[in-house]
Amino acid sequence: MAKVSFVSDLDVTDRKQLSRAVKVLAKECAIIKAAHEFVGVPEWRTRAPDYAGLARIIAYQQLSTKAAGTIWGRVEVLLGKVSPKTVLAADIDALRACGLSRPKIAHIRSIAEAVESGALNFRRIARASDEAAQTELVAVKGIGPWTADVYLMFCLGRWDVFPHADIGLSEAYRMISGERKRHPPKKFLKTSERWRPYRGVAAHMLWSYINAARDAQRGGA
Repeated sequence: MAKVSFVSDLDVTDRKQLSRAVKVLAKECAIIKAAHEFVGVPEWRTRAPDYAGLARIIAYQQLSTKAAGTIWGRVEVLLGKVSPKTVLAADIDALRACGLSRPKIAHIRSIAEAVESGALNFRRIARASDEAAQTELVAVKGIGPWTADVYLMFCLGRWDVFPHADIGLSEAYRMISGERKRHPPKKFLKTSERWRPYRGVAAHMLWSYINAARDAQRGGA
């Protein structure tokens, strides 16, 4: 399949624009078409474009939405306001008692220190290109490529970012395609080229598909 040629400045929070982008992808790609037929047009996931938004993404990693939501709720109660200052001032054992793992605490503290020192600037990231923003983010200890990509998608609404190492995305692709094995990250990154300039839209379609498929397997529970 050739790359999608339709390009526009996409406001991912605008339902009509997002629907149009999904339909462009579905017209050109059988995988996205199948996902679209199963889930329709998903809501774009949004988070605050600041330290709290990034820390929340880290807290939710590798956990169910329900479990992560419970933990994050406790963190918000403990801190009052999630910010670099409140995180650095918080007792580590108190953060642990909220349910955060020691590595995640280390990550959000490292990021808080980078913000406080000026090494990480969210306003600068918001103005930067996808590539430049990714570079600045991953330069901070505790922020990997997946976290950087998800921040750009969820917090800044970047529509052509694709977290190619995400297992959920590759599993959704495998399920729809009928292939026996998931694409490894490097191959999946190459696969995602077919969805430019809407790779982030394709990611949302695949996430929505796998979540809906798993719900259906559990009988809608």
